[in-house]
Amino acid sequence: MSTDKEKIEQLIGRIDETLSVLKTVAEDLKTVSASLKSLAVGQITSKPAQAPTPKAAAPVPKVVVTVPSEAPKSARSSLEDTRMMFPPDLDSLLIFEEKDDYIVIKPKQFLGSENFAKIASTVRGIGGEYISAGRDSHFRVYKKKP
Repeated sequence: MSTDKEKIEQLIGRIDETLSVLKTVAEDLKTVSASLKSLAVGQITSKPAQAPTPKAAAPVPKVVVTVPSEAPKSARSSLEDTRMMFPPDLDSLLIFEEKDDYIVIKPKQFLGSENFAKIASTVRGIGGEYISAGRDSHFRVYKKKP
């Protein structure tokens, strides 16, 4: 019986390790998803400004990007559009406020270096910046002007 018990305990240990690895992979996938969303927004918002040159048209690899069908023309036009760029675990740590020309993103609590880096990366990916102002520090994402 003790041999069976040891085998069961070993299997349970391996299952716990596997679950831990899967959790890490899921978190990484959320980060990659948020990065891809911010890249997609950058491509969508920058396309109208680029004019193709007839002589120097080089073959461009096709990129398939899934964008929600209800996405507005200006992907950075509202608070909700900006909020969608963040995975739910990061979104729950943030407060979003809409101002005239930009959206302010403030942490609800201490973020830690890993969460701060993820948020900063997402904000930079959608054309925003970090404003260091002591207790009033925040991220700022500028709205696209019509």
